[in-house]
Amino acid sequence: MSHSVPLGRWLLHGFCLLAVAFLLMPLIVIVAVSFTTTEYLAFPPEGFTLRWYRQFLLDKSYIDSILLSAGLSVSATFTAMVLGIPVALVLSRTTTRFNGIVTGLFLSPLVLPTIVIGAALLQFASQLGMARTWTALYIGHTVLVIPYLVRTTLASLSRFDVSLERASLDLGASRFKTFFLVTFPLVKSGIVAGALFGLIISWVNVELSIFNSTSALLPLPVKLFNYVQYSIDPMIAAVSASTIYVAVIVVLVIDWTIGIDRVNSS
Repeated sequence: MSHSVPLGRWLLHGFCLLAVAFLLMPLIVIVAVSFTTTEYLAFPPEGFTLRWYRQFLLDKSYIDSILLSAGLSVSATFTAMVLGIPVALVLSRTTTRFNGIVTGLFLSPLVLPTIVIGAALLQFASQLGMARTWTALYIGHTVLVIPYLVRTTLASLSRFDVSLERASLDLGASRFKTFFLVTFPLVKSGIVAGALFGLIISWVNVELSIFNSTSALLPLPVKLFNYVQYSIDPMIAAVSASTIYVAVIVVLVIDWTIGIDRVNSS
């Protein structure tokens, strides 16, 4: 029996390593292919060149698409935080019969196919005269992100001790000050997790964006989707690899400023 524990631990570690390798392999392939000297996708890459990165960076349309996608994801996530966190606070502190209805309403974008939301948004925006505009994209991306903020914040609030807020209020702190000094530090794990999910979902979205974009208003995922229909070359890998680099940098910055371990343990 004493030998089964180390064996089980080794098996668990081995399984975890295989799972990590399975998740990392596609990213490694994309990064490697982006440096190939061939005119086609080849793995393992043949030679080494930065030609595809140079070609991508000199194409202003790609830079515009990246800036558009970054602006959309950040603004949509920030708006979802402003709207979703108060909703989660209210839902966690009330016990009316309408709680389930309100919760289902805010989580409904998770159930509906994104392509349906995109088509509905196009019809709705057309009625308001703002179809295929940045505002329409912004509203659509915010709708997609809100459920993640509400759900993860609710999960954190389920373990929250309300008496801590009451103590802060009794000691003279305002509700605004109580939220930022007491409530937010204790539920930040859910907020940060929801914000990260929201950024990712908004950044990679194609279905909703493709209905509400134009040739002059083209988020990066839609531009890549259109490009691969007519041509597949290592420049696609270079663009995709660049987004991976940005994602890694964002995670490192979050870890440096907030601390992922502290967020997970809070």
